[in-house]
Amino acid sequence: MTRVVSTTPGLYPLPDWAKDDLSDLKGHQKENLVDGDEDPATRDAYERARAEVIERQQAAGLDRVVEGQLRWDDMLAHPLAVHDSVETRGIVRYYDNNNFYREPVVTGDLDADGDVAAELEAAANLVDEGLQAVLPGPYSLADLTTDEHYGDEAAFLDAVAEFLAGEVAAFPDVETLFLLEPSLVENAPGDGTDERASEAIDAVATATDADVVLQPYWGALEEKVHAHVLDADVDALGYDLVSDPDANVYNVQEYGTKADVALGLVDGQNTLVESAETITERIDWFTEQVPAQDFETVYATANTELFYLPVNKFEAKLDALGAVERTEVTA
Repeated sequence: MTRVVSTTPGLYPLPDWAKDDLSDLKGHQKENLVDGDEDPATRDAYERARAEVIERQQAAGLDRVVEGQLRWDDMLAHPLAVHDSVETRGIVRYYDNNNFYREPVVTGDLDADGDVAAELEAAANLVDEGLQAVLPGPYSLADLTTDEHYGDEAAFLDAVAEFLAGEVAAFPDVETLFLLEPSLVENAPGDGTDERASEAIDAVATATDADVVLQPYWGALEEKVHAHVLDADVDALGYDLVSDPDANVYNVQEYGTKADVALGLVDGQNTLVESAETITERIDWFTEQVPAQDFETVYATANTELFYLPVNKFEAKLDALGAVERTEVTA
């Protein structure tokens, strides 16, 4: 018997009014992007937008509510892009899509600075229940960042993990923490690094008492990477059933998985809106493919961040996820 929990991996599109207001307030140049020291008018616009997207999730009936990450100009790289020991340099492509971010270059020691924790504190005042934190996983954050300080790949990954763990330790109480790890698919770690990536994920996951969900996306994990990730001390592992359902199912069939899973059931990059019935059918299909697994919880979510979508399509997908049947399903 399985409990279905509806949620999202965050990183929402700004409301249309906020795009217009912030365009006027911030300008359009690289140096005008968020750096952790916004002026009062810019902070106020983000606060109003945060309240709006939180209210919208609650109206949709989602079981877990995220802060929205509306300030994250640099997508997953944001926590380092605003750090005092990091310089942001040229604009680089965000994976293989048509989005870009400022390249974060680490030039000094990474200590926790509380930027994401402050966002969550503000969100906690607005969320009735079910607050969910969202962070880049340590492997993906290190992959998106250039190191000019630690001088060693393993030491740098450890430093990024320690930085994220320090950030997590400052969080208010949250029900769930989603760690987003697309680089585990897009730039899969090789021998040795795969084990270190798992240990880095451990370091972040053990910094909280919340349920931790590790969500790779844009495909399926390589088999050896999947095996190492299963050793990580997380409560649930995510499977992208939009990008590559068969390969993800194969990993579970062959190697098993955690007692809980997060299923990417809604396409975070396509404007076609899935119905609640379609989402439920996809959950049923997955559980039927892996009858040996008896899941305690299935997190029903989008496969990727949602900032790619127009606001009306984004909101329609929230509604569809919120309408998914919460009655228990059986494999």
